[in-house]
Amino acid sequence: MQTIAVFQQNGSGNTKIAGINQFGDQQFRIQIFDIEPNLPEVLDDTSPYLPKVIHADLVLDYLKHHDLSEDLSLLCEKLGIPLVASGKKIQCGNALCPPTCCTLADHTALGDYGKIFGAPKIAVDVADDCIAEIRVLRGAPCGATWLAAKKVAGLPLKEAMTRFGLEVQFFCSANPAGWDPLYGKSPVHVAADIHSAALKTCLKKQAHHACSREDSL
Repeated sequence: MQTIAVFQQNGSGNTKIAGINQFGDQQFRIQIFDIEPNLPEVLDDTSPYLPKVIHADLVLDYLKHHDLSEDLSLLCEKLGIPLVASGKKIQCGNALCPPTCCTLADHTALGDYGKIFGAPKIAVDVADDCIAEIRVLRGAPCGATWLAAKKVAGLPLKEAMTRFGLEVQFFCSANPAGWDPLYGKSPVHVAADIHSAALKTCLKKQAHHACSREDSL
């Protein structure tokens, strides 16, 4: 069982914690470090808020204060613990900072967390030109991938390719007001696009394999 330390402020990581518990196949033990007090804009000393030692295999950063995130990254580097800080721009330490939780690429150092959570990987069963089932092999830690997959079951393929991304937006816990100038989109739109692309790619591969089987007959 992999031990994950989650750092948050005022419950900012609660949806991810719930998703990991629900869709993580009981592979994770979660430690929660919740920093509740209101903090000044600049923290010259973060030691009253961060532990000196972290006993975990992986750290997830859902903190709101940039100074806390940077010092947490340095601490994890010192302790040799992988750190995922989605949506952040941390310049120190070895933090992995994908634009969203569901754009996290494969990293062997992340253990079972990296196998189950990150950029979506799906398999699709099709019947009568409709989605029979989307089986989630890897998805967003907030659970949006699994929840959206259930919503599009039974839909015609063309409709499902549009609805899948929209349903992900509905369940996504990222801040829709956040705007990334690099991508020109909010994190919620990025999440929708990467899931729609995963479904389209999966259906194209299925269509190609079906054509190849027909040609061989």
